[in-house]
Amino acid sequence: MAFRVSSAPRTAGDKSGDVYELLAADGSARAEVWPQCGFNCLKWQVRDGGNWADILFHMPDWDANPVPTRSGNPILFPFPGRLRDGRITFDGQTYQLPLTDNTKLHSIHGFTPRNKWRVIGHTAAPECASVTGEFVLSVDLPEALAYWPADFRFQVTYRLYGNKLQLVARVENPTATGLPFGLGYHGYFCLPGVTDADVSNYVLQANVSQVWASENNLPTGERVPTPPALDFQTARPVGATALDNVFSGVNGPTDAGLVEQAVLSHPQAKGKLRVLADPAFRELVLFTPAHRKAVAIEPYSCSADASNLAARGVDSGWRVLSAGAAWEAVVEYRWDAK
Repeated sequence: MAFRVSSAPRTAGDKSGDVYELLAADGSARAEVWPQCGFNCLKWQVRDGGNWADILFHMPDWDANPVPTRSGNPILFPFPGRLRDGRITFDGQTYQLPLTDNTKLHSIHGFTPRNKWRVIGHTAAPECASVTGEFVLSVDLPEALAYWPADFRFQVTYRLYGNKLQLVARVENPTATGLPFGLGYHGYFCLPGVTDADVSNYVLQANVSQVWASENNLPTGERVPTPPALDFQTARPVGATALDNVFSGVNGPTDAGLVEQAVLSHPQAKGKLRVLADPAFRELVLFTPAHRKAVAIEPYSCSADASNLAARGVDSGWRVLSAGAAWEAVVEYRWDAK
């Protein structure tokens, strides 16, 4: 199977730029990446009865109102989730970030989903098509240098195969000091061929045994066994469950070095979605938005508020990359059409 890459100018709200399409030449799969909107892979689609069918959900008003973290696959860096009071303390210095969550009390999801990225390369090959985006804090958002302890070079490559969308992340520390960070992906998933009004009949399996106890959407620092109401270790319908939780204790089977974190299916539809990740993604967020048209399955390399938990001695997954060092990790979304 051959693949192609093309680009064309597109506008959503006040954000304009080239949108990149990754396409299987036989017309069986495609992906659409928006660099001007946080390098979001807004659409990942396969053929269903001759028509394109979404696996990544996007809000129907995207063209007029491209809210950065409500559609597609937002990339959350240099921290995922909420950061308490928008503050991070590192090497004895405190940094105050803008308060960007819906309460305006905390910061949320870092800098990268709300800002434009640069495309630094793309390829079309017999086995896949890819596009690589880059976000360098000092280049792409220099006004935010005062908010973070170190500059960073962050790259993500999307690779579209016939049956999967692969995300390869690379973090580089170009400074002479340590770079603290965490990474998360906020993918919103739906299932091809399903026309239900909401996700109640979707069947979810989540290979996690613990959940972070929380107050006001911030972890307290304690991980507890997953209570029955939130326990999807055995596959079952989502039903009326309202999910907005950070889980831990990922314990899924390993496949080609990646750990299966979750599986999403439907009893009346063919196919299932599998979310697999490098073991570095040790947490998993599950979220059902208010519209309940999608299930967000979100691999995180750390908990929410991870830097402040780490400062208290809690093992939160927070990382510090040494001067001149680099870190890479892979996440895969696999579509099994059978």
